[in-house]
Amino acid sequence: MKQKRPILFITGLSGAGISTALKALEDIGYEAFDNFPLLQVDTILDEKGYEDIPIAFGFDSRTRAYSPDRIIQMAAKNNAHLIFLNATNAKLQTRFSQTRRKHPLAQDRTVTDGIIHERKWLEPLIDKSDLTIDTTDLSIHDLKHLIEAKFTLDESDQKLSVTIMSFGFKHGVPREVDMMLDARFLKNPHWDKNLKPKTGQDDEVQKHIMSDPNFNDFFSKTRDMVDFLLPNYAAEGKKYFTIAFGCTGGRHRSVFLAEKLSDHIKDLGYLTSIRHRDL
Repeated sequence: MKQKRPILFITGLSGAGISTALKALEDIGYEAFDNFPLLQVDTILDEKGYEDIPIAFGFDSRTRAYSPDRIIQMAAKNNAHLIFLNATNAKLQTRFSQTRRKHPLAQDRTVTDGIIHERKWLEPLIDKSDLTIDTTDLSIHDLKHLIEAKFTLDESDQKLSVTIMSFGFKHGVPREVDMMLDARFLKNPHWDKNLKPKTGQDDEVQKHIMSDPNFNDFFSKTRDMVDFLLPNYAAEGKKYFTIAFGCTGGRHRSVFLAEKLSDHIKDLGYLTSIRHRDL
């Protein structure tokens, strides 16, 4: 291991939020370099007197000497965590239209063609990344919070970071999850006029869901599965794990289950963050 400090390589599709991620990392104590020349990375990492400062580099297709293979090799050489930011073509096109910025690979083609060309070029990075974050449905505020939760320097020696999220199937299935659980078979508070405007964070809603005769078995088996999986993933060197609970609208059952499982995983000692996508 060349360095003991946290070293992050942030890369991904142009417009997916690399600069926002770097600003969030800077806010929590990382030294951040945006669009830094690849050939100068070793010089920075080898500089005397700064060995203990956590550091993050942001690279995209504008970066001098950029290539997926070179990024992968340098991440492995420096024991860096490789983070890839992704988003749908439609969302990226909308972002470039709103900012009126030119896509770096669309100098002699349309923005859409530039995005497609870049996605194909960067495919090897998706396969080799330690973590892929899909920012399609994330606001700048959401992305900053997610980055802060995953890379906080408190408990920086934690081997496995777990994200628990809730979502509603009617709003679409989340793209980047490791384990997805469907809670639509449980009693739905939506059909109770007193509970409908509340959420899974309210006591009355939680009691209604727990009154379902299937709830205890479902949560107990889920908890047992998580207790088995997490230490085994950690032993294999996995750094990030995302569990998603889904219900119809993403406001009641999935929210309560995410909150309850998050408390359990925290008690196990894992670095844990929670996200209610549709709340």
